[in-house]
Amino acid sequence: MSRKKKEKSSPMPAASAGLLRFFEEETEGVKVRPEILVALAIALIIVGVLANVFF
Repeated sequence: MSRKKKEKSSPMPAASAGLLRFFEEETEGVKVRPEILVALAIALIIVGVLANVFF
């Protein structure tokens, strides 16, 4: 029984083997709230559709 427990408790390999790198530093640039960005995208789609219909 103890041998089966040892086989099951073997460590799993690291996810993505450390290939992903996460940057924790603040980068300079324009910061926009996600809600505003989504609203602007929807407004742009509506303007595009209306322009296609009327012109």
